[in-house]
Parts: sequence; structure tokens; C-alpha cells
Amino acid sequence: MTREDGPVVVVTEHLHADALARLRRHAAVIQVPPDDDDELHAALKEADALVVRTYTRVDGALLDRAPRLRVVGRAGVGLDAIDVSACRARGIEVVHTPDANSFAVVSWVLAMVLEHVRPLPRVPEEGSDAGRWRAQREAALVGRAIESMTVGVVGFGRVGTRVAAAFTALGAEVLAHDVRPIDAAVAAAAGATVVDAAAVQDRADLLTLHVDGRPGNRHFYGADRLATLREDVILVNASRGLVIDPADLRAFLDARPRAIAMLDVHEPEPVPAGHPLLGHPRAILTPHIASRTEAAQRAMSDVVDDVLSVLAGGRPRFPAPPPSISG
Repeated sequence: MTREDGPVVVVTEHLHADALARLRRHAAVIQVPPDDDDELHAALKEADALVVRTYTRVDGALLDRAPRLRVVGRAGVGLDAIDVSACRARGIEVVHTPDANSFAVVSWVLAMVLEHVRPLPRVPEEGSDAGRWRAQREAALVGRAIESMTVGVVGFGRVGTRVAAAFTALGAEVLAHDVRPIDAAVAAAAGATVVDAAAVQDRADLLTLHVDGRPGNRHFYGADRLATLREDVILVNASRGLVIDPADLRAFLDARPRAIAMLDVHEPEPVPAGHPLLGHPRAILTPHIASRTEAAQRAMSDVVDDVLSVLAGGRPRFPAPPPSISG
């Protein structure tokens, strides 16, 4: 690829094939693994645009190696790994896809919770006699039901509001909390009652986190805050791994034999051997897959359209906002 093929766009992580094809029609695309620093360094010297996803950190040091850069595209929602202020101080636009994976994350939360609260035994392949049939039905009796639970949603952005609406539809009482003011009409539409931090943590049978990865949220749920949760809480995190201190969560689970944690995001990633939560019988870990649906992957990859628009001198549909509170 050369500059004669159009502006140079460096792509460090996976994009949907359709989006990549659109990009290649208008630009010279260089695909570089995010962990190959030498190759990335060489590519950045020529880059007019950079498209990233989860594991590429765009900070001042990287920007210093990209003198021609005009736009950074984040194929996804969160901008925690992108120093937006540093980009804009250099005249570099930042674009993202703010609502691309919301429904995918909501479905992951529901799938995880329902799998635990309402496990579904299967009729055996060989069939059942009356005794086995009766035993299966007796064993399937569950003690907790969504419609009798209080669900706390911490972080009431795009994902949090949709999670609230989903649990409201299933009959749960939903409490919402955010460090920024929550619009009363938005909360009412989702069927949620706005409460303070103490109330959501004290009352929630199920607490689901949807906050951003700002430095102030690092280990937001450490020993002190975890100690305020119910003895039998289900704690769900599909926001950012850094929000929970894994060692403190391990101690919390050890001390409360009825508590459960369901985590899709982790600190660090990938989860290494010896991680405090690995192997714990009540820590259910998935490998950062909440957004792994075809629809979400396609929608996140659509960031290339804004990247191309900026390169052509146009205005993007989804420029990065100022730092936010909720994811």
C-alpha cells in the first residue's frame, strides 16, 4: 500500500469484513497487531487515520509517533484507552460508535443471570420413566425469581437504562444510581427508581455495573464498598475490569457463601494463571464476550464511515464527547 492509494489508515484490531472493504475502497489500509510495537511504530509514521478497538492505548507517546494523524476511530463505545484531550490538542479528531453494542451487553447480562436464577434441565436422550421425570421436575424448583428481586443498576447510561428496562419487563423492582444526575423521564421510561449509592447497595439482590473506566473508578468496588452489599447478592460486571478489586472480591465471596459474581471484564486481560478469582466456585468469568454478536461487531466497525468522513473534510456523526460517567 502507498499514499497513491489514498489516505493511509492503520487498523490495529479486528474489523467486520464489510467495514474493512469500505475502508479499502477509499484508503490504503495497513493492518498491524496491537502488541507489535515495532510494526505499529513504522506504520504510524505514515498514518492519516488510526482505527482501534480494545487493546490499543492511544496516548501522547503514541501520538508523538504519528505526525500525520488526523483522526482516531474507536470501533466501540468506551474511550478509556484514548486520550481524547491529547488528540484534540494536536488537532486530531476522535470518533466512536456510542450505541453499537448496547443490546449485546444487555443480552449477556440477562443470559448470565437467567442461567443462574432459572437453570433449565434437559429431558435425557434416552427418555424418562415416571420416577426420573418427577425427580427432574422437583430438582428444577428454584428459590429465587426475577420478579421477586430488587435489581440495582449502577451507571445509568445507554447500557444501564436498557438493562433497567429489561429487568422491569421481567417484573423486578429496579433501582438506578449514577454519580451524574439521572433524568427523571429516562428513569421512569425504564421503570427505575432513582436512589443514592447507599440505598442501591443495601437493597439490591442483584447489582449490575455499567460505569466507565476513568481513573477515579479504579477499584470502585473494593473491600469497603463490597462490605455494604447483601449477603446473597449477585454482582454482575460487564463494564470495565478495573472497577472491581479482584482480591477484595475473592475475600468477599469467601466470607459470604451465598454471594455470586458474574464478570465479563477483568483486571488484567487476558486473565492470567493465579488470578484471585480463577477457580472460585461462585465467580463466573467469561472472556470479554458481551459484545460478541454479529450485529454488534458490524455496528462497531461502522466507525470507519466517520473516519472516512473526517479524512474527506466532513463532519463526523459520532465525535467523542467530553469524559463521561456511565458506559
